Amino acid sequence: MKIEGIKFTVDNFSDLRIKMLNWANRFNIFCLLDNQQYHFQEPTFECLLAVGCKKKLSVNAGKAFSALKDFYAAEKGWLFGHFGYDLKNETENLTSKNFDGIGFDDLHFFVPEIVVQFSQSELIIHCDGDAATIFNDIIAGPATIYPLVQTNATIKNRISKEDYLSTIKKIQAHILRGDCYEINFCQEFFADNAAIDPIYIYQQLTTISPNPFSVLYKLHDKYCICASPERYLKKTGNKITSQPIKGTVKRNLTDAAADETGKAYLLKNEKEKSENVMVVDLVRNDLSRVCRKGSVKVEELFGIYSFPQVHQMISTISGELPKGINWVDVIRETFPMGSMTGAPKKRVMELIERYEQTKRGLFSGAIGYIDPAGDFDFNVVIRSLLYNSTAGYLSFQAGGAITFYSDAEKEYDESVLKAGAILKALQ
Repeated sequence: MKIEGIKFTVDNFSDLRIKMLNWANRFNIFCLLDNQQYHFQEPTFECLLAVGCKKKLSVNAGKAFSALKDFYAAEKGWLFGHFGYDLKNETENLTSKNFDGIGFDDLHFFVPEIVVQFSQSELIIHCDGDAATIFNDIIAGPATIYPLVQTNATIKNRISKEDYLSTIKKIQAHILRGDCYEINFCQEFFADNAAIDPIYIYQQLTTISPNPFSVLYKLHDKYCICASPERYLKKTGNKITSQPIKGTVKRNLTDAAADETGKAYLLKNEKEKSENVMVVDLVRNDLSRVCRKGSVKVEELFGIYSFPQVHQMISTISGELPKGINWVDVIRETFPMGSMTGAPKKRVMELIERYEQTKRGLFSGAIGYIDPAGDFDFNVVIRSLLYNSTAGYLSFQAGGAITFYSDAEKEYDESVLKAGAILKALQ
């Protein structure tokens, strides 16, 4: 694939984005990374799309990271793909035995046939073929997305509210005993015999809830429809950046003054701030394993950022990588991300396995890319709908950080709030 892409001028970004979705859906494998025009997270693109597959690596935990090293060494170009949460079984001596209705492998990366970068005014195509033909094929497509199938999904909770509340109490007993300080506990919402049009649902979800790390990801019959606000890890040159989220409050879109009061509440709330500090410390510890000594720093603590449904507290931690370090080692030493586990990491992952009733799989993993220069960017797979079209199984999970001071009822309500945009998109 040509590293220097061919540039084309574009007029209507909104139409182009939809045309790109319709065009991508012709392929069995594609990955759309969609910034949704959020610029405070320092994106390197508005949208980045990879379609088709020249070569791929699909493996489960065991020797997945070493396999990825070998795969990347052989390719040295664009790679797109995912790290599933259950790679924890390789980074630590852990297991995963809970139910999995989706079936993503723990790690999957592919070498695309075509990579398209596009922004408000420009589209760049990287390919081995005729870029002009590809461009004309894209812009000739429809600028509207119609559902190819009628949405049919009866959503159920894997855990009853009563069981959820009692589980929070059990987790808090572990905290009181000193087993852990904070644990990210999630519940699954699911549907059997479900039928959806993933392209249409993605368009609905990102209209309701546009977020800076949105992704539409297709591996044959498996889909991830993602409206994530969170970055896991970004590498630019020798700089590595993580932006964990901890701290959430519902927005009030009908009363501007009340909405501002919610932001102020988030910044002053000691529970929310303590959760954020815990994950910041965990990320600092993870980055110190791979970064040059003394280079890890907190660039922003307790940043408050607004999204369509919620205000979130986001902190930014960075560090400098030493020369010669393999990018795969950077992932292996920091994965899974602390915002989706808790502290201490290994113990809380054991408790997550005990108390959650669904295997996380791709949820709370990461989707992203590495470019020919060796830079990468990966999100945190949250606020995401997973779908296996062959099995007709649909799943999305939501939760939050549990501390000793957590109110179980409020935690339950927060998890439902985080699932709200997906539920609305499915209606």
